[in-house]
Amino acid sequence: MRTFITTLPARLGCQSVGPAPVPTVQHVRVIGGLAECPGCGLYQHVPELQPGQLAACPRCGQHLRRRRRTAPVAAPLAFCISSAAFYLAALASSLMTLNVYGRERTVDLLTGPMELMHEGWGEAGVLVGAVTIMAPAVAIALMFAILYAGTRPTLPNWAPAILIWYEKLRPWSMVEVYILGIFVAYTKLTDMAHVDVGPAVYLIGGLMLTMAVTDSTLDTERIWKHRRVDSLARLEDGEAVPVEYVHVEDVGMPPVERLVACPSCGLVGEMEHPVSNLHCVGACPRCGHSVWRRAPQSLTRTTAYLIAAVTFYIPANLYPVMTFMRMGGGGGHTIIEGALELWSDGMIPLSLLVFFASITVPMLKIVSLATMVAMTWRGARQGLVRRTRLFRLVDMVGRWSMIDVFMISILVAVVRFNAMATVTANAGMVAFAAVVVLTLLAAWSFDPRIMWDAAGMNGTLVDGLPRAVLTTHDGDTTQGPSGPASTKSAATPRPANMEPNQA
Repeated sequence: MRTFITTLPARLGCQSVGPAPVPTVQHVRVIGGLAECPGCGLYQHVPELQPGQLAACPRCGQHLRRRRRTAPVAAPLAFCISSAAFYLAALASSLMTLNVYGRERTVDLLTGPMELMHEGWGEAGVLVGAVTIMAPAVAIALMFAILYAGTRPTLPNWAPAILIWYEKLRPWSMVEVYILGIFVAYTKLTDMAHVDVGPAVYLIGGLMLTMAVTDSTLDTERIWKHRRVDSLARLEDGEAVPVEYVHVEDVGMPPVERLVACPSCGLVGEMEHPVSNLHCVGACPRCGHSVWRRAPQSLTRTTAYLIAAVTFYIPANLYPVMTFMRMGGGGGHTIIEGALELWSDGMIPLSLLVFFASITVPMLKIVSLATMVAMTWRGARQGLVRRTRLFRLVDMVGRWSMIDVFMISILVAVVRFNAMATVTANAGMVAFAAVVVLTLLAAWSFDPRIMWDAAGMNGTLVDGLPRAVLTTHDGDTTQGPSGPASTKSAATPRPANMEPNQA
């Protein structure tokens, strides 16, 4: 038996959030060939895919699995090595050189975060340094460990934790957003002085591409198949129960209320009773991650983050984000004033980009998530597919709002010429960075499957939702289709709203 099976539930994060007792469990049945859609919670049979094929949820269109045409380890390893080379070279190279009346200043990747901390904005400096310097390095190191583990006949005991941490930390690596921040800063600097772009800019661009290709060629499903399922599973109360492994083609589709999927490795298990949303099931017998039927306190956490984001959104747009002084003149600039300045200089596409990423996206994220939370509390059934797709869009574009924060960190670092020209950061920048982080946390804490649960589309509701919703759907056994996922070639467009056959 592996050592992770003895992990205490408290260390796994298995603290229950409801007073109801958990029914006694005698055994757990792991069902192979079955997958849960992370977008709508539909359980469906996913057949063995051929190279170049992907499986999509027939109800909401979420991609479930993809079989790459490339070598499962060699291809991502080659790009991961390239990413490491680009990253190390970028750290040792200059980012930008500014010449103002014969005086030059050269900066690198570390200069921006250091200057922000020197000016007293340590929170913003740590954030910029974490997402542009630390997170890429950690992601590359974890990827090397994952690929090494993937070459072993059996996945080592430490590999599941590495895969889990990579999934959690990878979104914090914002190299692609930093590139746009450099571009915006460059356009602002060309009007005041001569600017030389350093080799680090091109190296960061290469790093962005190689890291993206590494992720696109990595097939985590193949790697998880190298990890066998343990014969015992640790429950919430610490008790170990036997695990039985079966295939969905042999036993058919079990009742939806008794199914639960691991959020990390995707392993689907069947319990002997309907699974509560308020209690942790225990440890996954394959990866050891704590297993909940739904993300704990999803609506409460998302609402709290949204309230905090709205609180910071107002000062972020009212107060200046930076102050630009040149030859004794100048003043503060808000986010809107920065976009208008680019517009007046004739850089209309760039102005629209800044306005959309820094003003429109945070506001739309707050409004969209608030709408999803409100409709979930009401148990609304209207537009479930549209809301799920909107959530995927919100989750995808949220990081791009960091453009202004990165741009300010670069300007603060490079424009340091005392009375001749100086750029300093202001409180509005810290408030805006807080808005971006809080909206990201709100999106990551929201579980879109709860929208479908509240609408009565995932079987009989058990608990964990508003009392009004539970009362409305009491006795409603409406279930979404639980048949095979739709499979297609990766190059073929997905048919819209394709319904599967009943299992």
